[in-house]
Amino acid sequence: MFDLVRKAAVLITLLYPLAACSQPASSPPAAPRSEPAAPQAASATVVALPDFSALVEKEGPAVVNISTTQKIRGRAFGFPGLDPDDPFYEFFRRFMPPVPQGPQEFETHSLGSGFIISPDGYILTNAHVVDNATEVVVKLTDKRTFKAKIVGKDRRTDVALLKIEAKNLPTVPIGDPNKLKVGEWVVAIGSPYGFENSVTAGIVSAKGRNLPGDGYVPFIQTDVAVNPGNSGGPLFNMRGEVVGINAQIYSRTGGYMGLSFAIPIDVAMEVANQLKTSGKVSRGKLGVVIQEVTPDLAASFGLKEAKGAVVSQVEPGSAAEKAGIQPGDVILKFDGREVTDSSTLPRLVGSVKPGAKVKVEVWRERKSRELTVTLGEWDDNATVADSGGEGEEAGRLGVAVSDLTPQQKARLRVSHGVLVQSVSGPAERAGVQPGDVILAVNSEKVRDVAHFARLVKQNQDARVIALLIQRGRMTLFLPVRLAE
Repeated sequence: MFDLVRKAAVLITLLYPLAACSQPASSPPAAPRSEPAAPQAASATVVALPDFSALVEKEGPAVVNISTTQKIRGRAFGFPGLDPDDPFYEFFRRFMPPVPQGPQEFETHSLGSGFIISPDGYILTNAHVVDNATEVVVKLTDKRTFKAKIVGKDRRTDVALLKIEAKNLPTVPIGDPNKLKVGEWVVAIGSPYGFENSVTAGIVSAKGRNLPGDGYVPFIQTDVAVNPGNSGGPLFNMRGEVVGINAQIYSRTGGYMGLSFAIPIDVAMEVANQLKTSGKVSRGKLGVVIQEVTPDLAASFGLKEAKGAVVSQVEPGSAAEKAGIQPGDVILKFDGREVTDSSTLPRLVGSVKPGAKVKVEVWRERKSRELTVTLGEWDDNATVADSGGEGEEAGRLGVAVSDLTPQQKARLRVSHGVLVQSVSGPAERAGVQPGDVILAVNSEKVRDVAHFARLVKQNQDARVIALLIQRGRMTLFLPVRLAE
């Protein structure tokens, strides 16, 4: 289970430790007060709330409870030479501070949920449910229990595939999350706080949500009540089809607060198929660092709409560099699919196998062009630099810059650019900072201070100038809105 803090709130994965206590049941709501009918009121259409009982009766048997055992190492405290069953142990425990002992191995237990996707015992759940587990036990609704084998897990999408040795098991039908509509009713079945096969319902609140650190998953947001222990359980549409895996909640308390997130089932099934075939997931890698296209950046690049993904950095030797993709390019389409925003591109690239050749449409120098990219394989490697320097003024931007010395270029691993000494006015408001290295102006590389001043002067009639800067170990475009 992991916590992700953001604005004093937490995105909580829904794994439930067995040691936790159950919450008391809340009292039923009071009956609504009846109001006298208004005279001559128009007759209202009465809409009955949906009945989920048939769905639960039919699909519930394919939902399973998952309990796991993990071994963790920690430092124990106690009284050397005394057995816990010794009468003197209790005396020392009450009146003497425990003595720290050497590192020991402890067992912890937790609960999650899952669902059967094939009659021969393949089960989908969350990766964090079985992470670091030494033993996984699956319990069916008919009370049978099985030790499960972890076929594979993918932390990037938080999907895991399990296998139990059984036949003729009930399974869930797989739906199409792309057909889900915001406002549509959905149902969750799982084991919140260890209460097995609990059913809750709500509506789809939003689709395609991007959560911090989850660039590969377009989450389905719902207001279905899910809590710790629901992790890995299915999210059904009204036709009884699984459309997602309940994975996270957004909470300030650790419990449900009306914001729940599910992994779309098409993403999960693609991962499961790869895990079943090879035990791991292979993803294509483009080798670029990207950022969002803001309206100001779109204006500086000559784009009519703020869409696509701006390339702020190209990894040396990557598929992108070999295909001719450059910093300042705006990727508009990948493999024939539109890149609506920067969060779309990682999912599109990750869905294509390494080695595949794809067409990429980029916007460069105020016109589009098509490139062919042979994708590499995704890995965790990263790149880039640092800073230091002295000064000279540059036009209406409000920056003082200096040339980079050969030593600074070598240390920063750059071949061009100018060093920012001080900022004010438009540049300061745009977020430029002393110590930044300005690499390009509106996608044109900056050679030195004189060249930088000339580029700024050439764009003096523009409302916005895009600066490509290097800061620490990252590069990014900053749109600077010039003073009128």
